Amino acid sequence: MKKRRLSFWEIWNLSFGFLGIQMGFALQNANASRVLQIFGADVHELSWFWIVAPLTGLIVQPIIGYYSDRTWTRLGRRRPFFLTGAILASAGLILMPNADMFTAFLPALWVGAGMLMIMDASFNIAMEPFRALVADVLPSDQRTLGFSVQTILIGIGAVIGSWLPYVLTNWIGISNTAEPGKVPLSLMLSFIIGAGVLIISILITVFTTKEYSPEEMALMEDAETEEENVEEASLLDIFTDFKNMPVTMRQLSWVQFFSWFGLFGMWVFSTPAIAHHVYGLDLNDTHSTAYQNAGDWVGILFGVYNAISAIYAFFLPAIAKKLGRKRTHSTSLVIGGLGLISIYFAPDQNWLILSMVAIGIAWASILAMPYAILAGSIPAKKMGVYMGIFNFFIVIPQIINALIGGPIVKYLYGGNPVFALVTSGVAFLIAALLVAKVTDEDDAQIAE
Repeated sequence: MKKRRLSFWEIWNLSFGFLGIQMGFALQNANASRVLQIFGADVHELSWFWIVAPLTGLIVQPIIGYYSDRTWTRLGRRRPFFLTGAILASAGLILMPNADMFTAFLPALWVGAGMLMIMDASFNIAMEPFRALVADVLPSDQRTLGFSVQTILIGIGAVIGSWLPYVLTNWIGISNTAEPGKVPLSLMLSFIIGAGVLIISILITVFTTKEYSPEEMALMEDAETEEENVEEASLLDIFTDFKNMPVTMRQLSWVQFFSWFGLFGMWVFSTPAIAHHVYGLDLNDTHSTAYQNAGDWVGILFGVYNAISAIYAFFLPAIAKKLGRKRTHSTSLVIGGLGLISIYFAPDQNWLILSMVAIGIAWASILAMPYAILAGSIPAKKMGVYMGIFNFFIVIPQIINALIGGPIVKYLYGGNPVFALVTSGVAFLIAALLVAKVTDEDDAQIAE
């Protein structure tokens, strides 16, 4: 039995939930630092509060991947996990900007950090089963297209999420300022809208996508081997799987390490870096209208790089077919690295749009190419657990950056966070060099 080739719109529906996931993720990435600063966090402390996010991913992802490989319900194998993740993430989105409601029990800053942990853990619960679903359902020659469609939807959702606070303030007239210790109404409403879109988009995928049953999957593999592995497997086998990971996965791990080290630095420090370096604002003046305007502009910039990633993702299959997936990914990373470094030289906030165009090209490739390369080297019966283990190389660099990023900004960079963005650019360039060492086992089967 062979996997059925899907039409473009079937692939679209298959990945549509990613639009809502990334809308919520974009709201988190563009605004969590601002919310935490409103609740009293200093700039050099921001990365420490963000550490809870990758830490939860490190723990949650492989476990979710393991159990999603071995679960079959009326909703299927992967769908119960990303539906659960969406519900929990929506709760975090609603509660984070309202953390001051709980000050009778804990300081708002700690509640906000806790909601950040819940959100990110929930996004992790939803994301990797989605990636495994693409690998489960699509034949190998459609996987590049499948991950590229995911990237398109990720870009659309991220643009909406990133721009929403700016739109609510500047187009609708909702205030983006509030009294000290309070989150502005425009930002609060953005998080609530994001929660609603997340649930709706996930439900569209749940009700329009059919997964292969265990019996059908067994027909595509060696049925006896499949049954034996499932029967004898235990959760502790994650450690064995980690030790025995495919060579391609080991090689990609270093590419992912430096890519996500750079991304984390960008997400954590963009708002204070741009407010201070480009707008010339005091980093302690987080309640001023000027600082909130700078924060809204960062949301616009994040929307730009995500919009570019969605556009670029349309062309990724054709580019990868012509250049090869490795060369496509390395070139994209170089462009993104130069874009991050260029932020230091931008004469005003409008020039930053060009920087974001370059970053968007790298972001699209980071979201698609490593997974397209990886999927061909992973046994189908362990797709979920290996996708979860692969997440180690996303969260570990974020944890390391979270631990050292703040002290580096404070003591090495003299409190100027723009140099954290330059460091992120250098990390992208290192990742680009490391792509050359990766073995792509089915590069010849790139889909159109």
